[in-house]
Amino acid sequence: MSLGAVVILVLVLMLALLLLRVPVAVSLGLAGAIGLVLLHGFNHATLELGADPFSQIASFSLTIVPMFVLMGMFAVRAHVAEYVFAIADRVLSRFPGGLGVATVVASAGFSAVSGSSIGTAATLARLAVGEMRKSGYPAHMATALVAVAGTLGSMIPPSTFLVLYAILSQQSVGEMLAAGIVPGALSALAYAIWIGFAGWQLRRRGQVVADAENVQDALSQAKAIQAENRRHAPLSSLPWRGLGYILLLFAIVLGGMYSGIFTATESAAFGAIAAVLILIWELRKQGAKGVWQGIKGALESTAGTTAMVFFIIIGSGILSAFFVSAGVPGMVTAAVSSWSLSPTWIMLILLLCLVPMGMVLESLSLLMISVPLILPVALEFGFDPIWLGILIVKFIEIGMVTPPVGINAFVVSGATGVKSETVFRGIIPFFVIDMILILIFFFTPDLILFLPGLVQN
Repeated sequence: MSLGAVVILVLVLMLALLLLRVPVAVSLGLAGAIGLVLLHGFNHATLELGADPFSQIASFSLTIVPMFVLMGMFAVRAHVAEYVFAIADRVLSRFPGGLGVATVVASAGFSAVSGSSIGTAATLARLAVGEMRKSGYPAHMATALVAVAGTLGSMIPPSTFLVLYAILSQQSVGEMLAAGIVPGALSALAYAIWIGFAGWQLRRRGQVVADAENVQDALSQAKAIQAENRRHAPLSSLPWRGLGYILLLFAIVLGGMYSGIFTATESAAFGAIAAVLILIWELRKQGAKGVWQGIKGALESTAGTTAMVFFIIIGSGILSAFFVSAGVPGMVTAAVSSWSLSPTWIMLILLLCLVPMGMVLESLSLLMISVPLILPVALEFGFDPIWLGILIVKFIEIGMVTPPVGINAFVVSGATGVKSETVFRGIIPFFVIDMILILIFFFTPDLILFLPGLVQN
């Protein structure tokens, strides 16, 4: 069998397994293993499979991943997201689209300590969708907003995706996280502007309060009354400590890292320590049992998430070993170099290919597959790898909310009871916004590289 036929067979097998809902790690690893057997025989493949899984995860730099995940899980159980949403809701709800803008602000704020897109979307779905529906937002708009705003956790530090990209591409974790600040803030601003405009249109049409008979309100009547009272409560009564917690964790992680007090891994560990102290303080009134249940739940969630991430890293490592053995990165570089186009347009075309890939691939697997294929081309043409990483993560954000795999849309659907088709229907304007943002980031790389340059200097 020719080399090209082996590569095509492996890719088809991988996609078929993914479409059959085989776990991502198994799909990637099995496809890569079969490719190695076809290329070099069974003995060589078993030697490769015996060494690669250990070498992929036996890296000290990867310890930053469970530390950031643990920090986010502690923050979730300390009700930080609820506090931030309560503040944003009280301050912004009086304006047209204010509740939607408050949702975006709360998502951005919580992303700054959780580092998890799925966690942010799940938490805000329970908090915000019911209130937006009660206020007159259509179901597709309310759920899509939460799903898209949740993707900010993939860009705003401490993003797990940015950390993994930095490790895969051998870039500085600190510079990579710094690069996500401006794109994350601009994305949040763009979402807020759109939902503010949409809210103004709803108010102009008199739809700010929906008919209770037509609203699937996710809040109980008691919670609805509490929410209404909160909107009229004095500012001094708001849980401002939630904002303080976010600033504290942000200062420990990024401040400690960029001041040189901590390394990137140490900053994640100290952030997790600060988060567990916050959780203990917040749950102290529930007694030792309540505190222990909060800590235990965070540890269990972290263990599950970390195991999933590391399992996918192993699977993608096997697939990457096949790609390297088959010379796939060199094939891609040679193929695109033969196009009669400028390097700028070649890179744009390659990145745009991530849109259909994101529609069928899970977000983490998309990162693991795209980096070894696109990064060599970018380096060959002289593009900055940090700039490339932000664009790849931005495309991953799009994949998180586009059918048929858009995980954030399914998370919001499951948390609210709204059909996934309804969530996907509301994604369209946000998809357009994200594509415009990608073009801006692509053609103005200084927006991305400004802060990493300061860190480097």
